[in-house]
Amino acid sequence: MSVIILGIESSCDDTAAAVLKDGVILSNCIANQEVHKLYGGVVPEVASRAHQENIVPVVDMALKKAAVNKEEISAVAFTNGPGLIGSLIVGTSFAKAFALSLDIPLVDVHHMQAHVLAHFAEDPKPNFPFLCLTVSGGHTQIVLVKNHLEMEVIGQTLDDAAGEAFDKAGKMMGLDYPAGPQIDRLAKLGIPRFKFPEPQVKNLDFSFSGIKTAILYFLRDQVKENPDFITENLADICASVQERIVTILLKKLRIAARLHRIHTVAIAGGVSANTGLRNGLEAMGKEEGWVTHVPRFEFCTDNAAMIAVTGYFKFLKGEFVGQDVSPVARMRF
Repeated sequence: MSVIILGIESSCDDTAAAVLKDGVILSNCIANQEVHKLYGGVVPEVASRAHQENIVPVVDMALKKAAVNKEEISAVAFTNGPGLIGSLIVGTSFAKAFALSLDIPLVDVHHMQAHVLAHFAEDPKPNFPFLCLTVSGGHTQIVLVKNHLEMEVIGQTLDDAAGEAFDKAGKMMGLDYPAGPQIDRLAKLGIPRFKFPEPQVKNLDFSFSGIKTAILYFLRDQVKENPDFITENLADICASVQERIVTILLKKLRIAARLHRIHTVAIAGGVSANTGLRNGLEAMGKEEGWVTHVPRFEFCTDNAAMIAVTGYFKFLKGEFVGQDVSPVARMRF
């Protein structure tokens, strides 16, 4: 009998639903919240209210695209954390009610574990063990992936995430939120001729708070001398910011791969959509003899396909939760 999983993702500002059948994604639908651009960042209260409006239509769309009736669903997988608590409550509450009404199992999913398992949404899939550099607006981690459900974080940010550094740097330059994709686009038009310091962090951990400060002071000093400095040099500034952040990420990834003697390397999370990071990984992979895996853009940002995939593997192991489950804003990997 086929295993059909309904996946629900609502950890931040994207309301998403996906349907998976026997490990194959049949649909992956997302409702974005453009309203946050007005505020320069995600407003938790606005996000949670939008989730309430979007979740039923998005789930309905996912089921219709997959040509699956709700009575055919084997289990509901949902993001239990980490994330914005108001947003998580909407997704969790819907998943609990949906599963209860159909008397089917509930599967709770860790958001960051799901980003790693997004690589199993389609072929080619990485072989175990592999390293996954998981980079988003809220997290920066190097994960040693031993199997579908056994993972170990061997390096992580000590303060800010790489995605946050991109967005904050963009804000300093007057770019709209989210700034990461705009920096990526502008960097292609520029030359990385401005040099920013590299944090000296021990082990495999990261730090991006110093980079943000360095960019802030650099722009402040340059604008004092030339008020039009940012406008006149925007592409080069973006190229320089992107190069520094990407080199920090890839340098630690190279060290981790050599230390653990791993030759299969992947990237995941929203920042894995960055062209500089994707190209840099490919180039480093050739130098190091790695087999590299880069997800399609659809599976980089928050999506429900990765939730359904993770739910599928947990379903096969019989890892379910009860109706008393509650979302958790902060949770360890």
